[in-house]
Amino acid sequence: MTTTTGYRATTTGGPLERWTFDRRDLRPDDLAVRVTHCGVCHTDLHALNTPADTPGAFPVVPGHEFVGEVTAIGVDVTDFAVGDPVAVGNIVDSCGMCDPCRAGQENFCRDFPTLTYGGVDRHDGSPTLGAYSDSYVVRERFAYHRPTELDPASVAPLMCAGITVWEPLRRWEIGPGSSVAVAGLGGLGHLAVKLAHALGADITVFTTSEAKASDAYRLGADQVVVSTDEVAMAAAAHRFDFVLDCVPVAHDLSPYLRTVAMDGTLCVVGYLGAIEVDTLDLLVGRKSLASAGSGGHRYTQDLLDFCGEHGIVADVEVVPSAQVMTALERLRRNDVRYRFVLDLGDL
Repeated sequence: MTTTTGYRATTTGGPLERWTFDRRDLRPDDLAVRVTHCGVCHTDLHALNTPADTPGAFPVVPGHEFVGEVTAIGVDVTDFAVGDPVAVGNIVDSCGMCDPCRAGQENFCRDFPTLTYGGVDRHDGSPTLGAYSDSYVVRERFAYHRPTELDPASVAPLMCAGITVWEPLRRWEIGPGSSVAVAGLGGLGHLAVKLAHALGADITVFTTSEAKASDAYRLGADQVVVSTDEVAMAAAAHRFDFVLDCVPVAHDLSPYLRTVAMDGTLCVVGYLGAIEVDTLDLLVGRKSLASAGSGGHRYTQDLLDFCGEHGIVADVEVVPSAQVMTALERLRRNDVRYRFVLDLGDL
C-alpha cells in the first residue's frame, strides 16, 4: 500500500481536515497517479452536506476531476508508462459486461459505475476516496491521456464539467450549421459555449445576468439573451436545433422549450432533480426533452484530443489545497468564474 495525504470530512457540514490514509496495492491493470491538480465541483458540496446517517457517506475524501502523472503501473498495463501525463474523471470502474459498458458508455453501466469517491470498490468492497489528495490508484480503462500542450490545472475540470457537456454535443452531432443555445454560464455552461463554438455552431447564451454578456461573447457566443426579458425570449421562440440547459438549480423548463425549433431537443445537464413539463410544450413542434450525465470511455478521450487540437481549457482559479474550505464557501455563493482547482503541491 501507498501512504497518501488528503482532505476528509467526517460529518455533515463539517470542515475538511488533513488526513493520512493508504491507497491499495496496484492490481494488474492499475495505474498509480501523483495528483497535481483537482477541480472543485458542486457535487463535492452536495457530498459534504449529505445527511450524516446516510450509509457510507462519511468519512468522505472529495475530488473527481483531476490530473497528474503516472508513477507506477500494473503488470498488465499496456497503454500507459511511468511519467505519462494523465487525467481521470468521476468514474473509476464499471461492470464491463452490460450493453452500455460494451459500447464505451460506462457512465450508464446497468450495475451502476464505481464513482471516484463515495463509491464501493468492486473487488474488495472498500469505499472509494477521492482526489483531494496527493495520489490515486485507478484502472487503466478509466485513465486518459492528457494533452501536454494544455495547462494541467485548466484541464482538470474537463473531466467532469467538460465531458458532461461534450457527450450531448457529440450525441446530437452539433457542428457547422447547428443553431445552439446554452442556458446558464457557469462551470458547465462556459465550457459548453467554448466547445460548441469550436465545433462550428451558431451559439446563443441564455443568462439571468446581463453582466455576463461580455464574458459570453469572449467565450464564443454569437448572441446573448437575458432569460428574464420576456420580449427577448419571445423573439427567440422556435429558433434552436439544440438547447443545452446547464442551470444547476430547479427551474421552469417551459421558457427554454419554447425556444426549441421543430424536431429540436432540450437537453438538461445542470439540474438532475424532479421537474414538471407541460406536454404541449413538447407536442407543438414535435420537440424532445433529454438529459445526459458524465461520460464514458467512448467520448472522454475524444474530448481531450479535441481540446488539445483546439486549445480549449476551463477558465479556472487555482488555489493551494490548504484553502479548500475557502474555495468551497465561495463556490457555495457562486463566487467563481468559472471553476476552482486545487493545487495539491502543498500537501
